[in-house]
Amino acid sequence: METLNFLAQGFDVALRPINLLVALFGAFIGTVVGLLPGLGPINGVAILLPLAFALGLPPETSLILLAAVYLGCEYGGRISAILLNVPGDAAAIMTTLDGYPLARQGKAGIALSLSAMSSFIGSTIATIGVVLFAPILANWAVAFGPAEYFMLMVFAIACLGGMVGDKPVKTLLSALIGLGLATVGVDATTGVYRFTFDSVGLSDGIQFVIVVIGLFSVSEMLLMLEHTTTGQQAVKTSGRMLFNLKEFTFTWWSSVRSSLAGFVIGVLPGAGATIASAITYMSEKRMAGSSSRFGEGDLRGVAAPEAANNASACGSLIPMLTLGVPGSGTTAVMIGALTLYNITPGPLLFEQQPDVVWGLIASLFIGNVILLVMNIPLVGLFARMLSVPTWILVPAITVVSVVGVYAVHSTTFDLVLMAALGVFGYLLRKMDFPLSSLILGFVLGELMESNLRRALSITNGDLGILWSSPITIALWVLTAVMLALPGIRWMRARRAKAKLAHA
Repeated sequence: METLNFLAQGFDVALRPINLLVALFGAFIGTVVGLLPGLGPINGVAILLPLAFALGLPPETSLILLAAVYLGCEYGGRISAILLNVPGDAAAIMTTLDGYPLARQGKAGIALSLSAMSSFIGSTIATIGVVLFAPILANWAVAFGPAEYFMLMVFAIACLGGMVGDKPVKTLLSALIGLGLATVGVDATTGVYRFTFDSVGLSDGIQFVIVVIGLFSVSEMLLMLEHTTTGQQAVKTSGRMLFNLKEFTFTWWSSVRSSLAGFVIGVLPGAGATIASAITYMSEKRMAGSSSRFGEGDLRGVAAPEAANNASACGSLIPMLTLGVPGSGTTAVMIGALTLYNITPGPLLFEQQPDVVWGLIASLFIGNVILLVMNIPLVGLFARMLSVPTWILVPAITVVSVVGVYAVHSTTFDLVLMAALGVFGYLLRKMDFPLSSLILGFVLGELMESNLRRALSITNGDLGILWSSPITIALWVLTAVMLALPGIRWMRARRAKAKLAHA
């Protein structure tokens, strides 16, 4: 009953005219950013974050705007996946497998409208899960001390390597680079300058906004400049534009199962929508059996990953709000938004900032409705935006990024650092290093260090505090399991190849 009262309070915040307006704006911008190949939710949130802060929006309004962009990007990624066979972001890769064949069969409108409905189902189920489980987890997390928090963050970084099976070493190295960037500036405990190279601009550390804009937006623009065209011709959306009842019932249980699985995967720190969509797609394919048309244009192959990646996006908000640990790269950026307002995410956030927390949760319900109503009738408009040439898109993103970074501190040093980080991010992406794990490492770096220092100060430097409670021991075990998973997968793949060679 208390949760319902808090949710009602959240709707009171979310239904304010300014918050409804920013939710509508964020949903539209998020969908546009999501459908443009390669950008994705991190870039969308990163571009709007400094602008939201510079405009002086209150924290709950800024967070509602960023959440609407996040969900909008998850919706929008399916449009280019279905019409171009080019996913808007990594989470939409599985949607291309059946979405594009459906479009080639003249069923683009059906695939797009059904994917929008599946996204709505996934987001709604996951948002209900946030309402039910986030307060419970927040109450439980109050028992966490500095040692438990430090180990939780170690586990979150280990999850990155364990969950990303194709390149675990590069993923962990990327996270370590993020941790290294977080150490630049004045040591909060000793007051010693670290890695500043006698630069005044680095004495306060590298600002979060500069890291995000540089690594994601600038590097993305450099990648886009390698291509002078927007890619292949989009499949025309002709014929029936809306799914019928038979098609909806055919995919209903796939959407529900994938929503529940996506939500659970989203709650795991570092797992993300990409893993959720891949796991649910393969699960539904196995359940459908050999007689299905998965890979050739099966509607369940569109509904399952779309429900899962949107459910995962909402689920990743739980560790962010309750533990202060980002559940994905995008929620890492959102944690940065909270820190700009001097708000510390974690279990006390529910008590100290109820308007922010419950306003955000209530806005997820509203944003889902806005996106559903917006996406089905405006499919044609969004499809035409795929033809925006790079020579228009790159300067537009550049202007927004420069204005956003400069507005925070009004120094040219920030712009130079943004450009340098952009080139660095570009090189990392060319070498196939995932930048989302880098930003997770950067966000967790300061928190890890401060909690480790606090834990060791309690015991006068005795490391035994890091394995002195049942929670820390459990987190050590889970961390070991996550670090061992890539090796186990490699051994299995090697054995499978050996069997095939002997067959």
